[in-house]
Amino acid sequence: MELFSYMENYDYEQVVVCQDKVSGLKAIIAIHDTTLGPALGGTRMWMYDTEADAFEDALRLAKGMTYKNAAAGLNLGGGKTVIIGDPRKDKNEEMFRAFGRYIQGLNGRYITAEDVGTTVQDMDIIYEETEYVTGISPAFGSSGNPSPVTAYGVYVGMKAAAKEAFGSDDLGGKTIAVQGVGNVAYNLCKHLHEEGASLIVTDINKDSVARAVTDFGAKAVDINEIYGVDCDIFAPCALGAIINDETIPQFKAKVIAGAANNQLKEERHGSLIHDMGIVYAPDYVINAGGVINVADELNGYNSERALKKVEGIYQNIEKVFDISKRDQIPTFKAADRMAEERIERMRRSRRQFLQNGQHILSRRER
Repeated sequence: MELFSYMENYDYEQVVVCQDKVSGLKAIIAIHDTTLGPALGGTRMWMYDTEADAFEDALRLAKGMTYKNAAAGLNLGGGKTVIIGDPRKDKNEEMFRAFGRYIQGLNGRYITAEDVGTTVQDMDIIYEETEYVTGISPAFGSSGNPSPVTAYGVYVGMKAAAKEAFGSDDLGGKTIAVQGVGNVAYNLCKHLHEEGASLIVTDINKDSVARAVTDFGAKAVDINEIYGVDCDIFAPCALGAIINDETIPQFKAKVIAGAANNQLKEERHGSLIHDMGIVYAPDYVINAGGVINVADELNGYNSERALKKVEGIYQNIEKVFDISKRDQIPTFKAADRMAEERIERMRRSRRQFLQNGQHILSRRER
């Protein structure tokens, strides 16, 4: 790929390539934008087919974090790291300590966290070399497992979407289809069950389905049936790209709101469901509870304060709907616009500040 052309086209600030021969570390740190503050984004470890694929993934994910952090109201920019390797067999202490030294060398421009293929234990090793890491063990004053907080954010965001579609955010009596019942979705189901919603669930893991059936009285369906069930709300909480040409004709839900990332296979699918009148809560806005939670660690973690910030996802989803109606655009575009407008306001403010400072200096020189 033509790296500099790509970076210029999408306004990336920095890419750092890291290698350590002894440990086998091969990592790419991508910093997209630091207008709002230091770049925060997780470290993903994955077996990429080519180095070009790894670069592309790091860049794509970093930009996504810029938008996610901006939309969440955080004073943080967007960045991401990918480590090339098999997380099941290539990890070692030396690798993550070497990586921590590279992060320390950026002097706070980038702050990392766990992601696909990395764990709290990996973050603890990084913490041995740098303070610019979140999601470490609670013993170090961290927030611990982010799943319950992410789930709570999805829950309050779903209530905002229900209010938009049904005129009330009361989920009692609503039928909600949940695709995937992993850690986040299980906690989401708990909130929904406690409010009196009826649940339909599916997952490739039969034990996860059985637990939801036992604990919440959920109805289990086959993984291919979940899209077309009679329900009020469809909650994608597993794979990405599940809103596509094959699934859209099956949807009977009035609302799509869930924890999964990259739910739209293509942008045109977001336009299609908008034209169908389905209320869509954009994924990176509604599932931001985890990043809001770990970001609170930067101020000395306080669980009550973090949850209060996560509750703001309700208002953020409402803002997305307001922009969608204001500009007559689908909600996935409205979410981008909300993030972009916040970043641009900060850029204008900084430019004005610099101009005022230059004006003051020129007057002193006279």
